[in-house]
Amino acid sequence: MRGFVIIAAGINKMEITSKKIKVSKTGRYYIIGKPSEKISSVWFVLHGYGQLARDFIKYFRPVVSESAIVVAPEALNKFYLKGFDGKIGAAWMTREDREEEVDDYVSYLDSVYDEVIREGHFRKAKITILGFSQGSYSAVRWATRGRSKSDRMILWGGGIPSDVDADKIKSYSDMTPLIIVAGDKDQFVTEEEISRETERLNSIKLNYQIKRFKGGHEIKADVLRQLL
Repeated sequence: MRGFVIIAAGINKMEITSKKIKVSKTGRYYIIGKPSEKISSVWFVLHGYGQLARDFIKYFRPVVSESAIVVAPEALNKFYLKGFDGKIGAAWMTREDREEEVDDYVSYLDSVYDEVIREGHFRKAKITILGFSQGSYSAVRWATRGRSKSDRMILWGGGIPSDVDADKIKSYSDMTPLIIVAGDKDQFVTEEEISRETERLNSIKLNYQIKRFKGGHEIKADVLRQLL
């Protein structure tokens, strides 16, 4: 017994080594609208924390027409919203291994973008990237770290990550219109936070506009139509 204790103590002192390995993972995305040669507008919309793309994309029916389609990629990390069963949501990233998760979803979003644009022959279409809540931060990271090309970006109920290089986001906004949308009763984007964010963005001379609406942390059809 004494010998076992000595061995166990030795094992407990062994260094724990962390290793990482690249694996293949299947992601999914949804499309509303019929791809055709008439398409002149493509929207890529990124959902918020705890949402699923198939539910989120339904909010964008007002965008769809004979000349416009909507593409909703789904975050790769799924989980039960409460306990061990029931409703499922997805998240773009967490604090754990954050940089690797960002790299993974940027690569994934690039793959979705390439497939949609290439297979649909939409290279001349106007591209809008919209991120909602957590998806807005993911949209900015994708735009500044990935290979997508867009004609404008809409950040709804979210903002620009503080860890994104200021020169990169400024260079992006100089070439691409940037619109920040926020409800006046959004519990996650308060007036104080908007004030701080605008002060920060102004300090780096970012080219952007803010659109406010009456409502909370939500996608509203009437506001969406104003952005068409």
